[in-house]
Amino acid sequence: MGNIWLFPTRISAYGGATFLIPYLLFVLLIASTGVIGEMSFGRFTKSGPIGAFARATKMRFGSETPGKIIGIVPVLSSLCMAIGYSIVVGWILTYAVASFIPAAPLAPSVESFAATFGQVAGDNMPFQIVAMVGVIAIMALGVTRGIERIHFIMMPLFFVMFIGLALYAATLPGALNGYRYVFMLDPRGLLDPLVWVYALGQAFFSLSIAGNGTLIYGSYLDDKENIPQSAKYVAIFDTLAAVIASLVIIPAMASAGQTLSSGGPGLMFIYLPHLFAGMPGGALFQIIFFVAVLFGGFTSLINLYEAPIATLQEILHVKRTTAVCCIGVIGIIVGLAIRPIVAQWMDVLSIYFCPIGALLAAIMFFWFIKKPIVLEQVSKGRNRPLSLVFFYLARYAFCPIVLIILIVGCVMGGIG
Repeated sequence: MGNIWLFPTRISAYGGATFLIPYLLFVLLIASTGVIGEMSFGRFTKSGPIGAFARATKMRFGSETPGKIIGIVPVLSSLCMAIGYSIVVGWILTYAVASFIPAAPLAPSVESFAATFGQVAGDNMPFQIVAMVGVIAIMALGVTRGIERIHFIMMPLFFVMFIGLALYAATLPGALNGYRYVFMLDPRGLLDPLVWVYALGQAFFSLSIAGNGTLIYGSYLDDKENIPQSAKYVAIFDTLAAVIASLVIIPAMASAGQTLSSGGPGLMFIYLPHLFAGMPGGALFQIIFFVAVLFGGFTSLINLYEAPIATLQEILHVKRTTAVCCIGVIGIIVGLAIRPIVAQWMDVLSIYFCPIGALLAAIMFFWFIKKPIVLEQVSKGRNRPLSLVFFYLARYAFCPIVLIILIVGCVMGGIG
């Protein structure tokens, strides 16, 4: 979802392949350290952030209390981020449904589509509730029957739909200019610090390293699971989603003689619908696009809600259905209440809480737990153990980089 939301804008603003090179380097670094670390941390402790952090502080200081208190941070961060995303998914559901309904002609201007989005953002409360009810129903079925099954359906369809859109975009007149830009490399652009800063932010946030969701999913993994291989697949498919989204959006914009200058809601709900309205086959293109984005939104939302749900089960020892309903009701009520301030809400979370959660998890696993145990845990399920290079890269490169993300994000008002 993060890659559809912002990656095409980043690659458009910072020089195509000139941006792609540092982005791929940071994806490789973060996936081969942070993603592996959070998955292994969860599998080692068989618990969410609170239980995992408690185990780490007990091993380091002989007390679980500090870890239990600190572990609340990434859990609350995940819940708050999920609540914000539920509003966005409500918007996406509104547009997906509206795509199937022939609409009255709108004035051929971006302003008219901006006015439409303004109305949607204010009046789509029922769609937001429907989206949340759908997420609650899926998650109540459990990890295997709910989360795994819906991902097994939605994620392949997501990629099939976006690949289909990319193939169609390639047939549009002028699309070649978009491809030239995506794959254009200007070595001088690599000297621009902002290229590296935003590439780092995009890689970090799209890989969902925040000390919550990835850690929780790791707690469900069997000891026979090869976590470094799983992290590799996370990186590959995350990058594919980013590149395919760009190969849909940027050539389509180029065919209409437009440049991509806005990301987030502006891109998704104003500029793209305006583009679809004027392009050949635009009505069908819009249907496929918003249905595919809806799949991406649902899977992202499920990932975010899993951490607070699993934590509630862990602390109160309640059934999963009870935990899902409690968190779901909180999500609906708070989500409806923060609609007017959702942009500021998400900014605070992405600038401060996500990097803090990732940094805390990294410190707990790579600094508080002894090196032999860390290497043992990350090497389970593999024919050959990971080398010491992994450990030192995680401790002395990944941890400082997350701290840099936090500091630079605070100074610049966000980088992802």
